[in-house]
Amino acid sequence: MSLRFALTHESHYRYARPVPLGPQLIRLHPAPHARTAITGYRLQIAPTPVRLDWFLDPAGNRSARALFDGATSEMSVMVSFEAILTPINPFAFLLDAGATEWPFTLEPWLARQLAPYREAPAQGPLLAALIASLPQFPQPTIDVLVAANGLIHQRIRYEKRETHGIWDAERVLTEGRGACRDMAWLLVHVLRALGFAARFVSGYLIEAEQDASDHAELHAWAEAYLPGAGWIGFDPTSGLLAAEGHIPLAAAPDPEAAAPITGTHEAVAVTPRFRISVLRITP
Repeated sequence: MSLRFALTHESHYRYARPVPLGPQLIRLHPAPHARTAITGYRLQIAPTPVRLDWFLDPAGNRSARALFDGATSEMSVMVSFEAILTPINPFAFLLDAGATEWPFTLEPWLARQLAPYREAPAQGPLLAALIASLPQFPQPTIDVLVAANGLIHQRIRYEKRETHGIWDAERVLTEGRGACRDMAWLLVHVLRALGFAARFVSGYLIEAEQDASDHAELHAWAEAYLPGAGWIGFDPTSGLLAAEGHIPLAAAPDPEAAAPITGTHEAVAVTPRFRISVLRITP
C-alpha cells in the first residue's frame, strides 16, 4: 500500500550583521534516480535572488545557483513537495553475469567512466583492520556488500551531530561513533578498498510508523555501482539497503560535492537553524 507525505524543509541562516551574499549552490531537488514518486516540488528563497538557474552538475545532480544583490542579515531556503512511498524490494535487481561473484573485473570502458568513484583514500591502521576483518575469499557480490554495510552498522554507534564537517575514517573507528554522514563516508572507503565504485549520497529519509508518528530528516548513505543494476544504495546507519523512504538529493565521489547548500559571504558569525516536518496525507 502506498503512503503519501507532504514534506517541508527550511534552512535559515542569520548573520551577525548585514552582508552581501556570494553565489549560493542548492542541491535540494530529488535526484533523477530517486525511486520515490515526487509531486508539487517548490523551492522558495529569501531574500529573492536576482537570478536563479537550474543545471545538472558533473555528477548529474539537479542543482540551483542563486545570485543576490545588496546586503542581508538573514537567508532562508525552503523546500516543499509531496512524496508517494510505495514499498520497494531493494534486492529486486539483476546483475550482469560477470558481476555476480566478487571480485569481478569491470569492462575497460566502464572502468574509465567510474574512475573518480574508485579512488581509494590511504588506509590508516584501523581502517585496514576493518577491511581485513571482512571475508577475503570469492563469494556472491551482494553478500560482500551486505557484510560491509552490516559491519559498519555493528561497529559504529550512530549519533546526531549538528556541527559542520565529516570525520575521517580513523576518527570514526577510534571513537566508535559518528553521524550518518561519517558512517556513509566510511562505507565508501571500505567499498572502494574492496574494488567497488562507490559514491556518497545526501538526501531525505522518511520513516513511516505504524502509529503515524512519522519522521523525516536529512540523511546520508552510500551507493555502489553494480554492472547490470546501476547504483544501489546501502545505509550503514540502519544496516539495510536503501528503499522507498530514501529520497536522494545529490550523489558525488566525495561529500563536499553533495552538500545540500554551499555558498560564500563575508567573514561574519552565522547562526543556522534547520527544520524538517512531514505530514501524512490521508485519502
